[in-house]
Amino acid sequence: MHQLPEPILHAIESGRIPSPPQLLLRLLHLVDDEQASMGDLATLVKQDAGLVTRLLNVANSPALRCGSELRSLENCLAKLGTRLVRAIATCLSIQNLFDRRTGVSPAELSRFWAHSLMVAELSRKIAAAAGDPHPDEAYLAGLLHDIGQLILLSALGEPYARLLVDNGDEGTLVERELAAFGTHHGEIGTWLVDRWKLDSSFADGILFHHARAEDISTAAQLPQIVWLAHALAARQEIAPELASKFAEIANKAGNPLVVRQEAIEQTRRMAQALGLAVPEGDFSFAVWEGLRVAASSEPEDEATGELSAMIGGMALLQPLQQDLFAMESDAEVLLSLKESARILFDLNRIAFVFHQPAQQILSGAGVGDQPAIFRQVNIPLDASRSLLAAAALGRQIRSSFDAGTGPGSLIDLQFARAFGSQGLLCIPLLSRQQLSGIMVCGFSQAQHNRLARRLPWLLNFGRIAAIALESLREARAFRQQAEQEAAGHFTRQARRIIHEAGNPLGIIKSYLKILDRKLPEEVGVRQELEVLREEIDRVASIVGRMSELPGAGAAGKQLDAGQLVDELLLLYGDALFPGRGIRVEVSKPEGALPVDCDRDSLKQILLNLWKNASEALASGQQLRISLTDGVVHDGRTYIQLRLDDNGPGMSEAAMRSIHRPVDTAGAASRGMGLAIVGTLAAGQGIPITCRSQAGKGTSIALLIPRSELAISAELPPDASGMPLGQACGASDR
Repeated sequence: MHQLPEPILHAIESGRIPSPPQLLLRLLHLVDDEQASMGDLATLVKQDAGLVTRLLNVANSPALRCGSELRSLENCLAKLGTRLVRAIATCLSIQNLFDRRTGVSPAELSRFWAHSLMVAELSRKIAAAAGDPHPDEAYLAGLLHDIGQLILLSALGEPYARLLVDNGDEGTLVERELAAFGTHHGEIGTWLVDRWKLDSSFADGILFHHARAEDISTAAQLPQIVWLAHALAARQEIAPELASKFAEIANKAGNPLVVRQEAIEQTRRMAQALGLAVPEGDFSFAVWEGLRVAASSEPEDEATGELSAMIGGMALLQPLQQDLFAMESDAEVLLSLKESARILFDLNRIAFVFHQPAQQILSGAGVGDQPAIFRQVNIPLDASRSLLAAAALGRQIRSSFDAGTGPGSLIDLQFARAFGSQGLLCIPLLSRQQLSGIMVCGFSQAQHNRLARRLPWLLNFGRIAAIALESLREARAFRQQAEQEAAGHFTRQARRIIHEAGNPLGIIKSYLKILDRKLPEEVGVRQELEVLREEIDRVASIVGRMSELPGAGAAGKQLDAGQLVDELLLLYGDALFPGRGIRVEVSKPEGALPVDCDRDSLKQILLNLWKNASEALASGQQLRISLTDGVVHDGRTYIQLRLDDNGPGMSEAAMRSIHRPVDTAGAASRGMGLAIVGTLAAGQGIPITCRSQAGKGTSIALLIPRSELAISAELPPDASGMPLGQACGASDR
């Protein structure tokens, strides 16, 4: 494709795509609902092309994307988190109220929304009928197929609106767009999606939805699905050639009339739930038929403009500041600020430098996701050296296009080149008149003209940013101080408990020695007494470590994993399993299974897993404990200890708890079991994998490092032939 005109490129970068206010209001309510899940958020977001575009754009940005593309809305929302999603929704709502550049009324936007959702529903249904493994991808492509029209309305305004109104035949729209603007809305949508670096067929579905019927058959399946969905949505009657095309793509599964009617009903249900007014009929209406071409409005007088800016600044301040205060890290705040500036002010290229009072410099060292030059240079606070320093010293917004501003220093030119922009906009970050830093933006003359009357907004935005960052750092310092004080109190309390617990443990151990001497030699409980003594020593060791700071424990003596399993089953097995009607099967190879880990930690891991399994399984169900020698993972040899059960299964949240730190605040003892297992295993270098299926059981596998001190021998092959990574059911389900 050819180079796009600059206003259109700018509109793509800023993502100026309006959303119905009803959807934005519903989204704000939903992110505030503690009971709402990511699935609930995704269900709402996927109903609007504007929201989908914005969130896909942010989630696939360099700051968040870690190698793999994010095409699933659930994955995007999980990556962003509810705090950032709420900040985006807040800014979109403010933009919706105070910045109606597109000239599209809510009623007209509802018609566009209904058409896009109709094509999306049809795309998903056709993909499902065709056996496509990713019907949700077809849904998103259908939802975004006409997104280029909103971008063109935003970028070009009245000229494009007039073209839409005058165009009576959608079949000629692409030709008229090309003739008037040198591009068409399919290309614009494709450029937008290409910025997310998604699979090319996804973008092709948007690019080719106006292709000729004889040409579309040569395309891949996804573009054909979107083309057919668009064609079915645009016509009241299904022509024989469309019915034939449906049968070809869907492998003769389903009836196009039924599929179309189901999509219409689903779209109407969504519109009714959101309170959106959509036209009656079968959705074959011309989307922009009633679009009103806005006449040029009279310019506001100075007082009206100042009042609008003040009201806008007040509206911006409160909700955005609340959202930023909810952030939990500097990186999260900076990412939210960048996205907020993109939405509210069309500032797409942003970097931050922070004030270092001791050196009297501005520095971007340590700030990620911005051009490298900002991390490489320190800017002295000398107004003649840089526009950034002038903004910092004057506590005022400065730009390369201000009246009286000279050509700029070489470092300013370097910054602008790094952004790929004509100049710079420098916004001071001020909190209580103290300078925190400068937000530096790539800037053009056109942006300067557009934002000249929004300086109060921009200055307020800088204050909000500074206050949010300062509050976060103050909270972090307070939290660290509180943690230190709490740690000191805990240590004193722990030492008292250690002293008090040591007395009864010592008495019990002494009594066991007396009992051992009184028993006849032939009595067969001496092994059990020895195990009890070891367990008392282990309890004493655990209690004794209460006052220690977390860290790697000292290496214990060489441990035989198979022997340890036998000892624990001897002492605890009957109470945990047969006593509850649970069958236990143990499978292990002959010979020693030497492992390199702390004995007490491994005991605690196994007992927690067994206790959770015992509480989760019902009478008649089974737990299988198997040990396999010679498992090689990442170049190291392990002994695999796997627990398989046929119980009720484990929830995804419970499985995830194995890999998160223990949170003791308000946690029930049973709920902490798997988290404790994960913490202990991580400390011993024991990888854990888990699989579970509701109603069919759970498998957890521990890879315990094999002792390198063991006598070298040819390790037996893994006879199980089963994949790594499976284990026992838990009560944390």
